[in-house]
Amino acid sequence: MSKKMKMQRRSGFTLVEIMAVIVIIGLLAAFAAQNFIGRIDEGRKVATKVNLKILHQSVLNFKMDTGRYPTEEEGLTALIEQPTDVENWSPNGYLESDKLPRDGWKRDFIYQLNPESGKPFVIISYGADGKEGGEGYDADLYSTDAE
Repeated sequence: MSKKMKMQRRSGFTLVEIMAVIVIIGLLAAFAAQNFIGRIDEGRKVATKVNLKILHQSVLNFKMDTGRYPTEEEGLTALIEQPTDVENWSPNGYLESDKLPRDGWKRDFIYQLNPESGKPFVIISYGADGKEGGEGYDADLYSTDAE
């Protein structure tokens, strides 16, 4: 074989080399995506906990002003719209916005009066899966547990 033919054979990449590079890039992309998705879910959980704290405190403020908690029928809407039978309701409502916040997964919070826990009320997010129960990011978040 001449020198020229040997040079031509080594001028490109083999299929095995190209496949190895593609596999390495795929592994790196999967690792980066997994970390990125984990950060998004953690951010949603933190945002949900913050909103639970705000709503919980707002319900307590409602109670201090009106002498009662919102009924389950009124729900959290009583924080932004004055119920008809309530006196001493704050003229600006109990939230800085005229909309109720939603959890990190864009779902409405659930308000329960006199839950099984024995507390006067609780506000709940059912987590990433939107179903009661679950673990990890699917776990339920309660206003009474918010840190």
